[in-house]
Amino acid sequence: MWLLPPALLLLSLPGCFSIKGPRSVRGVEQGSVAVRCNYESRWKTYRKWWCRGASWDYCKVLIQTAGTEEEVQRNRVSIRDNQTAHLLTVTMKDVRQDDTDTYWCGIQKTGIDLGARIRVTIDPEGMALTAPEAASNHTEEFSGSDARTRIVLLVFVKVPFLLILVGAVLWLKKPQRPPSNFPPDLLSKDTAP
Repeated sequence: MWLLPPALLLLSLPGCFSIKGPRSVRGVEQGSVAVRCNYESRWKTYRKWWCRGASWDYCKVLIQTAGTEEEVQRNRVSIRDNQTAHLLTVTMKDVRQDDTDTYWCGIQKTGIDLGARIRVTIDPEGMALTAPEAASNHTEEFSGSDARTRIVLLVFVKVPFLLILVGAVLWLKKPQRPPSNFPPDLLSKDTAP
């Protein structure tokens, strides 16, 4: 049985990435929704952003920090980076049902940015949230990080590793032939006395 090296197992776990947030958050129309994303300490002075759209490559950045703890506000969205607690908080105010979408908490860096995908659902104004739905804003269940990082890991680490693994298995399973320097009559004779 083949075992994956521990480093590759860690790479496949969603919690081993640099920024994490809740899988989903619910709110009620005309209310507010707060999303909290934790990140690793090494990213504390980097700019953080909030992006809207299901596709990572084409999402629209709604707001971003200046790499400081100062709160930034634009339209109905504010973003604050608590660099001591390594906690990014995005607040959407006066939410509407058409705010329901996929969003991303992100870290701007050289190369590929880091991000965590979050589903935000806004229910009609008269609808009261049940206790589990209301608690989903503060869940500690994380979605992992960005689709880009997963794609990079898949293309540059996991796929080559699996190809090497398959090649090794095929090589070990190939039929064994006798060496070609044996005379054919020795191979076909019964050697028992």
